[in-house]
Amino acid sequence: MTPMHGRNGQGLEPIPPRLSMAMVRLLHGLLPLLLRFRWFVWLPARIEGLELVEGEHLVEAFQRFQAGNLRLILAFRHGEVDDPLAALWLFSRGVPALARRHGVRLHLPLHAQFLYDRGMPLWGGRGLAWVLSRLGGVSLRRGRRPDWTALRTSRRLVLEGACPFAVAPEGATNGHGEQLGPLENGVAQLGLWCVQDLDRAGRSEAVWIVPISLQYRYRRQNWGALEKLLERLEGLVGLTSDRVGTMPEAEAPEGAAIQDNGAITETALRLYPRLLAIGDVLIEQLERFYERLAPQLKLGSPAPAPRQTAAQRRGSDAPGRGERIQALLDRALTVAENRLGLSGGGTPEERCRRLEEEGWRRQFREDLPPRCSLPPLDRALADWLARDAAMALVHMRLAEGLVAVSGDYVARRPSFERFAETSLLLHDALERLQGARLPRRPGLGPRQVRLKVAEPIQLRPEGPQPAQAIAPDGPDTAGRPRQQTQAITARIQAAFEQAWI
Repeated sequence: MTPMHGRNGQGLEPIPPRLSMAMVRLLHGLLPLLLRFRWFVWLPARIEGLELVEGEHLVEAFQRFQAGNLRLILAFRHGEVDDPLAALWLFSRGVPALARRHGVRLHLPLHAQFLYDRGMPLWGGRGLAWVLSRLGGVSLRRGRRPDWTALRTSRRLVLEGACPFAVAPEGATNGHGEQLGPLENGVAQLGLWCVQDLDRAGRSEAVWIVPISLQYRYRRQNWGALEKLLERLEGLVGLTSDRVGTMPEAEAPEGAAIQDNGAITETALRLYPRLLAIGDVLIEQLERFYERLAPQLKLGSPAPAPRQTAAQRRGSDAPGRGERIQALLDRALTVAENRLGLSGGGTPEERCRRLEEEGWRRQFREDLPPRCSLPPLDRALADWLARDAAMALVHMRLAEGLVAVSGDYVARRPSFERFAETSLLLHDALERLQGARLPRRPGLGPRQVRLKVAEPIQLRPEGPQPAQAIAPDGPDTAGRPRQQTQAITARIQAAFEQAWI
């Protein structure tokens, strides 16, 4: 058994970045195969078209960076696990081709070092850890606040690195193309640190943050494949189509939410109640499960409204679905926190990160000698502690997978993509409940990716600067770091949201 499944392992040390441009060139060459075929369970791929919009901003940024006039941070939207493949295409094909069309000469290959979650190699394997290190990645323990080792390395690379530095402000994927997860202030903080470091060193480079949004579309709206997925989900929750009933008027998608051809399709109207029914049954079953598991549990949020059965909700306007989801997430997280001796408080995302860090602390013991030198009793007790932590993290992973699910994401715009995203999130949750470590998502057809580059956020102009700190967002935030980081993060969020089509 792996440590993730309850066996004690050695300490979870940082993975140092060892950038190899030979590895970068190799992956650039293999990219067409990586995009087209599914090589790993956790990487759906099947990306057959990529489009770069307003890439001129990035061409200029790379040109100025390579000339030594700019320090560059790239803020990527990170909604899907495939995003690194799209970023590789951006650096290997998208930006170089656009630069050639504009007569701009760039030194190739283009690349960016980056922050990544230290937990990725735990489910992706040692090979993934080796590749990420050779790509110049900096491992970050998200729940260790702050992870000074990762932050110091990142700060140094932003200031001195041979490549730009890339960060995903969301910190984790949420599986949604048109709904952001909470953005953290780390990108803004790295930018402001770079401004301070340049000022202290008397250097003249400008500092830019360039937001880059990624949005996925299916090349063909394969409603047949989506209906088969719904049939499978109905089977998993014990729901047959004849029990779904018809869609109440109050639950029909809003009239303003239309398909690309200008009308809500008949198929969408037919499948929507089935999607709701699957979600309702899952919520109801999980509510019953947690009532049996922890009947005396004190919730951190107000108790939800009296529950209806799934059949009753399908005959009414299903009030409070979003509130019930949030109450369920709170209960799952509270069970995990009680098991690990943690107090609640904070957003669901913050609670997940605290739980993850405490679970890792018990599974990957930094206070023990190598496992082979432990007496059998010590080894058994360490494994016992790790198994208990692993069970707590099962509740956390369930909440983490459902934290982005809302009661009205599809209703607000019943596109094929929103149907697919929500159905796949439900699929992942059901697979994990059955013990799958890495749910294998079913394919719904080839996809295309639209990468939109926003106008750079200029934190520092080029040239010698006065001793007074520069306010990147105007005089109202001068000398107030917290307000500066929040203002910059708000601009990144606005750039992401304005990129949706």
